[in-house]
Amino acid sequence: MSGRDLFCQPRRIRRGAALTLVFASVLVAGAATGSLPGPDRKTASGAPRSSASAGRHETVTDAAAEAMAAGKSPMEAAERAVSRSGNRWDAVYSQGEYEEFEEALDGEYTGVGLWARRERDGRIEVTKVSSGSPAAGAGIRAGDRLRSVDGARVDGRPVTEVVSLLRGDATDAAAGTPVRLGLERGTHAWSLTLHRARLSTDSVTVRNLVDGATVIAIDAFTKGSGDVVRDAVQQTPAGTGIVLDLRGNSGGLVTEAVTAASAFLDSGLVATYDVDGRQHALHVETGGDTTRPLVALVDGGTMSAAELLTGALQDRGRAVVVGSRTFGKGSVQMPTRLPDGSVAELTVGHYRTPSGRGVDGKGITPDLEADTGALKQAETVLSGLGDAS
Repeated sequence: MSGRDLFCQPRRIRRGAALTLVFASVLVAGAATGSLPGPDRKTASGAPRSSASAGRHETVTDAAAEAMAAGKSPMEAAERAVSRSGNRWDAVYSQGEYEEFEEALDGEYTGVGLWARRERDGRIEVTKVSSGSPAAGAGIRAGDRLRSVDGARVDGRPVTEVVSLLRGDATDAAAGTPVRLGLERGTHAWSLTLHRARLSTDSVTVRNLVDGATVIAIDAFTKGSGDVVRDAVQQTPAGTGIVLDLRGNSGGLVTEAVTAASAFLDSGLVATYDVDGRQHALHVETGGDTTRPLVALVDGGTMSAAELLTGALQDRGRAVVVGSRTFGKGSVQMPTRLPDGSVAELTVGHYRTPSGRGVDGKGITPDLEADTGALKQAETVLSGLGDAS
C-alpha cells in the first residue's frame, strides 16, 4: 500500500443515505438523511491486479477510448460502462474533481467554509462555519438555514447536490468566483454573495471538558492528521481520559488512520484488506499509550477509515465504543486514468477488523448505544474506566 492509500469520499454522487458533509467542498461528500455520498475511495496504487480486475478496468478504458475516437464524451462512455458493474461504489470522476479531491486530502480546498446537514423535513441547516472563511466573514452561523444557491432552491435536495452548487462544479469554479446564497435565521430571510476561497482544513480539534477529560475530534483523515492526534495524546496529562470523537468522519487517508491508531496501541494489527484476493495487513508502530481511559464516539456518519480505526480499538479491547451503528463502508477501490484525464474507480476488495469482521454493508455496532446526549454518555463511561481528572 502506498502513502496515498485512501478510504474516503470523493465528489460524484450516488443516491442512498448517510449523514454530515462539508459544504465548502472539503474532502468528503459525507451525506445527509436521504442522500448517499459518492463512492468512498481507497487508491491501491502499486497493488497487482488480478485478470478479473484488469479486465474490468480495461473494459472501462476501452469504452472511453472508443468514445474519444468517435468524437463523443469519454467520461460519459466510462460512466455507462461503470454503471453496468452494479457496484454502488464504482464511479467515474472528471480530472478536475479528482485533482481537487486529492488537494483536499493535503489539507486545502476551494469553497466558502460551510458545513451542513439535511433535516428530516428536507431543510438544509448549517452545522458549522470554518473560522476565517468567507462564510464566517459574512456572519453566517450554525443553525442558519440555507434556502438557495445562485437562485436554485435547495430544500429537499441531497446535501451532495447542494455542495456541488456551492463549489460550482458545473463551471469548474475557482477561488474568487462568486456564489449567491439565500439564508434564513428564525423569521429573518436574506441573501448575500460570497466569493469562494482556498481554505485550509482543520480536521483535528482538541478541547477539554469540565471534568478534565479531553475530547479529540477528527473530522477526516487528511495529511498530517495522524501526527496531530499522536501529539494531542502525548500532551494530555497522564491518567486523563480521552473521548475520541469520530462522529461524521467520512474517512480519508488510511495511512493517517493507522498513525492515529498508533497513539493508542503498542504495535500489532489494525486491519487486513484484500485486493483481488491477495491479502494484506496494516500494523501500528510501537510506543502508543495503552493505559489511559479511552472512549470512541461514533454514529451513522462514521465511515471507511474511521470505521477501520474504530474496529481496531474495539477488537483489541482498547476503547469502549459509544454511539450508534457506523455507516458500513469497507470496500477498496482502485483508480484508472482514462484517455481524457478523467478517472474511473472500481471495487477490487474489502477490509476487515483485527478479529476478521467485515464492515462493508454492516458497519460497527457500538458497545453502548447512544443517540441524543451521546457525548454525555461517553463522559459517563469514561469516568467509570478510570481517573479522568
